[in-house]
Amino acid sequence: MALTDIPYDIRAKDAGLNVYSIAEADADGNCRLLCPIPANPTFNCYSIAKAFTVLAVGLCYDRGIMAPTMRMADVLGKYLPADADEKWRRVTLHDILRHRIGYGAGQLDIDAEDPLKWGSDDYLSLAFKAPLVSEPGMERQYTDAAYYLVSRMISEVTGEKVVDLLRPALMKTMKFRELAWSTCPYGYSMGATGLYLRTDDTVKLGVLWLRGGDWFGERIVSETWVHTVLTCGYEFVPKLADATSVWYGKGGMRGQMLTFNPKKGLAVAWNAYGKVPFEVIIQ
Repeated sequence: MALTDIPYDIRAKDAGLNVYSIAEADADGNCRLLCPIPANPTFNCYSIAKAFTVLAVGLCYDRGIMAPTMRMADVLGKYLPADADEKWRRVTLHDILRHRIGYGAGQLDIDAEDPLKWGSDDYLSLAFKAPLVSEPGMERQYTDAAYYLVSRMISEVTGEKVVDLLRPALMKTMKFRELAWSTCPYGYSMGATGLYLRTDDTVKLGVLWLRGGDWFGERIVSETWVHTVLTCGYEFVPKLADATSVWYGKGGMRGQMLTFNPKKGLAVAWNAYGKVPFEVIIQ
């Protein structure tokens, strides 16, 4: 495969978009980085972080210690308050990964709210106190609380924070240059947001998915998990399709994006500030 000659940076500039960096990579590992607007080398990926949490779930799935069918209460039940809604007992990991816990509003959004006003530094307790207005698995309510719960489940079954679980794969095998993840006051990775990466490292997750979970001879995650993620829509969803192929993408607040196209064998990521129409960059 080969990289394209698409002028992503010129497209962004011509559209007047505040895009700082764009990385394109192919399934062979070739990568190019374009910087329409000079900026710091690392960026908050915001909700793209959720896609990396999905990868962490995959590592646990391959070890046989997590599965979409497992109930959240079987892992975190000891933290449930005595007066918690009984519907929590029916919430599965599959429900959480698809934002179908039963919430009626978003929770634990550290990017848009002031956590100091929440009245507690125990984010898990706050997540459990929020009312569940619908049956788990039914109604979708996008919320950062979902992936904070996933982060806590991962830590409970592995004894590691999500960032520590992923560090060997990302930094030793996939050669990420920098990696930092915002935590709750108790030190657990937020899971949903607050992941700081370079754009040309972020795009590598797309390459990993293009390669079915293999990183040039070293298996990071199983093909089964890759298939499960795309089939179930665990964060990566179809963003743009033409007559022959589909781009799967995961966006982040304020204009971040990671997308890949299995048919074309290409992955593209960008970091920005402000609304960035997907179709302007990917045509």
